[in-house]
Amino acid sequence: MKDIIVGVDTHKHNHIAVAIDTQGARLGGKTIPTTRRGYHELEAWASGLGRIEAFGIEGTGSFGAGLSRDLLAKGHVVLDVMRPNRQLRYLHGKSDTLDAESAARSVLNGQSTAQAKAQNGSSEMIRHLKIARDSAVKEKCQAMITLKTLVINAPAELRDALD
Repeated sequence: MKDIIVGVDTHKHNHIAVAIDTQGARLGGKTIPTTRRGYHELEAWASGLGRIEAFGIEGTGSFGAGLSRDLLAKGHVVLDVMRPNRQLRYLHGKSDTLDAESAARSVLNGQSTAQAKAQNGSSEMIRHLKIARDSAVKEKCQAMITLKTLVINAPAELRDALD
């Protein structure tokens, strides 16, 4: 059984995957929905092609977060892949399949070595708290601006009483 690398181009509703072997030969591609069932389909499809060496996923911190977490929980090696070079994309055209293949090749040639974000540690909890705090501060500021505007536009006698 040959070793394979799977590259994944992630999107909101579906992910496009391409598998290559360790010699760089393209073995096939698959589109899956961004659901647990889709993640299972991807893993089953890839396992049918060979022994999975690694998954190279674009956007493990955004659209690929769910897939990354699922694959990491199942014990797979998941690497975070940077977006393809814009100049290369311009020269060769934009294609989700080409982006997925490029992700796999960047793992194969050693360009992508960053471990995917697990999003389950203390830094992730702190990030969620910071997002909640930032949102609350923004809403408070918006409420203060609205109240000041109401006071400014109120009739003179009410405005004098509120001042």
